[in-house]
Amino acid sequence: MKGNTDALDDLLAAAEAASDAAGEVIRPLFRARLAVEAKGDFSPVTVADRQAEQAIRAVLERASPGTAILGEEFGQDQPARGLCWVIDPIDGTRAFITGRPTFGTLLALLDGDQPILGIIDQPVTGERWIGAAGRRTIFRGPFGGAVGCRRCPSLQTAELSCTSPEMLGEYRRAWNELAGSVRRVSWGGDCYAYGLLALGSIDLIAEADLKLWDWAALVPVVEGAGGRVTDWRGARLRREGDGRVLAVGDPALLGPAVRKLQNCMQK
Repeated sequence: MKGNTDALDDLLAAAEAASDAAGEVIRPLFRARLAVEAKGDFSPVTVADRQAEQAIRAVLERASPGTAILGEEFGQDQPARGLCWVIDPIDGTRAFITGRPTFGTLLALLDGDQPILGIIDQPVTGERWIGAAGRRTIFRGPFGGAVGCRRCPSLQTAELSCTSPEMLGEYRRAWNELAGSVRRVSWGGDCYAYGLLALGSIDLIAEADLKLWDWAALVPVVEGAGGRVTDWRGARLRREGDGRVLAVGDPALLGPAVRKLQNCMQK
């Protein structure tokens, strides 16, 4: 896969077409007062999640037959032999069911354990971030904004974001230590916050309890904008990781943020 520009372009085209198909499903269902079910882990799910994933799978099965597909709602269809698509049809279902346009569709392509392609798509606002290994992130949207994480080498001037305090669980004390060192904290956002980090509006995101489909698409988008995405130790994210994700716009923030988190956890 590495070095094959034409193949990557074809895969990006397939990913965009799949994201378009998901959007066609999601937009008519937004703010439609859908029934909400609870999955086994008590997270919410709607018909929009399931139908959007089915639409994505249909496009990918036609465009790249034989490539494994892993989705949040329907699992993995076959063993992965190299490449594997990873889908979160609606990342931020709580935002979706409460009518807030801060959710997104996430689609990634893994080569082994490495995300080489990622899309964050907000189908209601028409915003889309496209990341690919070795390329600069592309952003399209009607509200302005340009790709590029902003310079912010000091925690004292950083904007920190996290989706919810509940997700932090046993790691809340360490997170609070980091939060006490920054300029401001904002809550909410799910994958949309990572898109804003890639536009230079947010400097730092620290979250826990993220699954592979929650973070795989974010890595190429953030890193293609000049940032970094790691675990709370500063190491590359792994499929079998503990779900803690740290994203920084300015790579100079990574060391100080990791030290804050780790120092507290070692006490």
